[in-house]
Formats: sequence, C-alpha cells, structure tokens
Amino acid sequence: MAVAAVTTEPLEEPHPMSFHPPLATPPHRRRLPAGRPREWYVSHNRRLKAMRLAIALLDGGVYQPSSAGNRRIRLTAERLGVHPPSDTTCRMVRALIRYGR
Repeated sequence: MAVAAVTTEPLEEPHPMSFHPPLATPPHRRRLPAGRPREWYVSHNRRLKAMRLAIALLDGGVYQPSSAGNRRIRLTAERLGVHPPSDTTCRMVRALIRYGR
C-alpha cells in the first residue's frame, strides 16, 4: 500500500473575484419611438418591469406563480430598487412565471 507524500507548500489562493462575478452593466437605453399613444408607453414600461421582476424571482428560486404573491413581488422590486409594482403588474409577473415553464 502506497503512502501519500505530505507537502508543506501553501495552497494556491483562488482569485478574489472567482466567487462573485462582476455585476452586468445594463444595456444602452434607446429612446422610445415618438408619436404613439400614452397607453402604449405605459403598457410597454409595465411589460419591461414585469419581465425584470419575473427574472429576479426565478433567479431567487420562485418557480410557481402561487409562490409569487404581491408581497413577495413588491419586496423583490424594493430589493432591485424599482418602484413598487401595481396589482396589474404583479398579475403580469405571475403570468410570465406561469407561461415561461
């Protein structure tokens, strides 16, 4: 039976950023097209917010719409630093989680 040799050399330290990747920079924002009705802009921004929240919830381990209550969605919005979503936006978030499966 072979005996393993014991070395006294220090182990190589991992790179300090290996466990925490840098935060992704948001993509460059383009101006929205002009001349559309106000309702279009409201619904467009609502869809974007719902997608951001749904992604954050999925990354946080919420995979069922029944687990994503208004309170949890609003706490996620607070954590992300966005304004609290309306009840309509919360319903959109749950729909995105439901249909994304």
